[in-house]
Amino acid sequence: MARAKKKETEVVEERKFAAPSIESFDVLIAPIVTEKTMKMQQEQNKVTLKVKSTANKTQVKLAVEQIFNVKVVDVKIINVLPKAKRVGRYDGKVSGYKKAIITISPEDKINMYSE
Repeated sequence: MARAKKKETEVVEERKFAAPSIESFDVLIAPIVTEKTMKMQQEQNKVTLKVKSTANKTQVKLAVEQIFNVKVVDVKIINVLPKAKRVGRYDGKVSGYKKAIITISPEDKINMYSE
């Protein structure tokens, strides 16, 4: 008796956008997780990310579309200024950074915080 071998078909998610490049991963640094950003993500479908200090809106949009495979509607970029801090008698500052608030299309969703 000859046994028929079953070929398992692998389901691959179809990409809407180009495959991510190394430059895409260099633009995005980390998600910013606060109560306010989590509420914005749930209610308004907006994601807040820390981005490279030299990044512009176009680079951020392309990077998010390529990495997360979603349609980006709008990008807002904010320069967060450094804050002065004092520990005892020593003065210093917490370094500033650039953050991007990205609005995702209503059909798409990003889940960066899954286990």
